[in-house]
Amino acid sequence: MFGEWLWAVFTVTAAGAQTMRNVMQKELTATLGTVGATHVRFLFGFPFAVLFLIVTSTVTGTPPPVPNGTSLAWTAVGAGAQFGATALMLAAMNTRSFLVAISYTKTEPVLVLVFAVVFLAELPTLMVVAAVVIATAGVLLMSWPSGALSRDDMVRTTALGIGSGALFALSAVCYRGGIQTSGAGHFVVAASSTLVVALALQTATVTALLLIRRRDTLREILRLWRPSMTAGFLGALASQFWFLAFAIQSAAAVRTLGLVEILFAQIVSRRLFNQKTSALEAAGIVLLVIGVIMILGGG
Repeated sequence: MFGEWLWAVFTVTAAGAQTMRNVMQKELTATLGTVGATHVRFLFGFPFAVLFLIVTSTVTGTPPPVPNGTSLAWTAVGAGAQFGATALMLAAMNTRSFLVAISYTKTEPVLVLVFAVVFLAELPTLMVVAAVVIATAGVLLMSWPSGALSRDDMVRTTALGIGSGALFALSAVCYRGGIQTSGAGHFVVAASSTLVVALALQTATVTALLLIRRRDTLREILRLWRPSMTAGFLGALASQFWFLAFAIQSAAAVRTLGLVEILFAQIVSRRLFNQKTSALEAAGIVLLVIGVIMILGGG
C-alpha cells in the first residue's frame, strides 16, 4: 500500500526542498547575477549528487550503470532545458514577487502532458488531464496580478515565467526518458545515476563558459561558497527526489502534485500570515487542492 504512495512522498519532499532552494538562489541572484546563481545549483549540487549515488548504490547493492547513448541523449537535452528554465525563472523573480514568478512557471504540467504524449507515448487518463487543468487554473488565479503593476512588467514576467515552465516541462519528460533507458537494475540507482550525469553535464558546460567569458562571476561564486553550498545541497536534494518520483510515476502526475510548491511558497513569502488573502487567491488555492486530490486519486 505504501509503495503506491511512494511517488507522492518523493514529490512533496522535492517540492519542499525546491522552495527553500529557490529562496537561496533568489538571494544569490543579487550578487552573482542570473547565470551565476543558476550555476550554483549545478556546481555545488554535483558533489552531493555523487554522494547520493554512492549511498543508494551501496544500500541497494546495485552498481551504477554505464551511460548508454540513448539515456545520455535524453539526459543531455533535459539538462540543457533545465538550465534555461532555471535562468528564466530567476530572471522572472527579478521583475516581480517571489510567489508570482514561481506561480507562472507552474503552467508547466499542461505542457508536460503534451510533451509526454509526443516524446514518451504516455497517454494520460481523463482524470489526470482534468486534474492538470484544474490545478493549473488554480495556480493562475493565485498569481493574478494586482492593478498596481505596470503592463510592461506584467508582460515580461508572464513571458519569462511561462517560458521557464515550458523548459521545465521538457526537462521533466527528458529526465524520465533518461531514467527509463538507463539500464540500471534498481529504480533508485537509475534515478541517482541519471541525476549525476545531468549535473556533470551542466557543471562542466557552464563552468567552461564562465571560464571563457565571465571569470569574475566564477570567482564570486567561489567566494560565496557557504550560501552557495547550502543552495547546492537543497538543489541536489530536490532533484534527487524529483528523479525518484519520475522513476516510478508519469511526469504529468509528478509535476501536477508538485504544484503544492505554490502553497509552500505562500508560507515562505508570509502572504498567508501577514497579508489578507484575496478572493482570487482563495479560489486558486481551492482549485489547486482539488487538482492535487484528483491527481492522487487518478494518477
